[in-house]
Amino acid sequence: MKEEQNLSDDQKEGSGVSRRGFLKALTGTAAGIGLSQMINPALVSAMKKGLENHPVLWIQGQGCTGCSVSLLNSVEPTIAKVLLDIISLQYHPTVMASEGETALHNLYRVAEEYKGKFSLVVEGAIPLAANGKYCIVGERDNKDITMVEMTTELGKMAGSVLAVGTCAAYGGIPAAKGNLTQATGVQNVFKKFDITTPVVNIPGCPPHPDWIVGTIAHLLTKGLPELDENGRPLLFFGENIHENCPYLDYFDQDIYSKTFTDKKGCRMELGCKGPDTYADCFRRKWNSGLNWCIENAVCIGCVEPGFPDASSPFYEQS
Repeated sequence: MKEEQNLSDDQKEGSGVSRRGFLKALTGTAAGIGLSQMINPALVSAMKKGLENHPVLWIQGQGCTGCSVSLLNSVEPTIAKVLLDIISLQYHPTVMASEGETALHNLYRVAEEYKGKFSLVVEGAIPLAANGKYCIVGERDNKDITMVEMTTELGKMAGSVLAVGTCAAYGGIPAAKGNLTQATGVQNVFKKFDITTPVVNIPGCPPHPDWIVGTIAHLLTKGLPELDENGRPLLFFGENIHENCPYLDYFDQDIYSKTFTDKKGCRMELGCKGPDTYADCFRRKWNSGLNWCIENAVCIGCVEPGFPDASSPFYEQS
């Protein structure tokens, strides 16, 4: 387990919210499903003060934009509250109105103005082959900008970096067997180019919106959260899926489902990767707390390094 890291003093202004209170609100109770408990006037006010000096820049590489879609699906709090009260989002290729060189000019202007203070969010894998030309993300001064160039340049200037989604964290699907682009995650890129900016991995295919919003909120109020050995916040990735599965009693009795419609049995023999997966999906759930993968399928281990190759095949014949 990694020791807790801290941001520079410039990024950690007093919030008036105790660490214990923040963590309790963030993780919720057994009945809690999201961040609704956290969005109270006191904390929002504290975060607004932090936002004045802590913008967020979101860039995208090799991916499907599913991580952004997951964030936009945030229901409680609503995406409007997320964007207006929690995240000072100054650049995002999918949701911003600006485009082209005008947008890129603003991106680098904000990065320069808030050098060492802003958070960089990276979505999608970063291809290294062919000098990064498998992923061109813009043009500036009549010159193509590759994803690897943008990530390294802004990464050196950022106060912290969030690798959102398994592609950005570990390479994900673009790095799966057969790829020709040498796709990889942010930490590998930083290691290659000797960049020391701290990185927080928020994997998932896609990650839960609470994981994204909650981690950014933690950065704004308390600094970098405590991370596990894979660079993930223990707040969200500290518990094993299998050990908290509603079908665990069946596993203990050696009762296994033969089909997905068979609710009286453990899903392991159908391909469930829960025993090797760490995330709080079982508590947080998806679709406004309605369900999660185990309800009608199996865990495919999408938050773990090596996904999807290490998790394949996702389903197995019983």
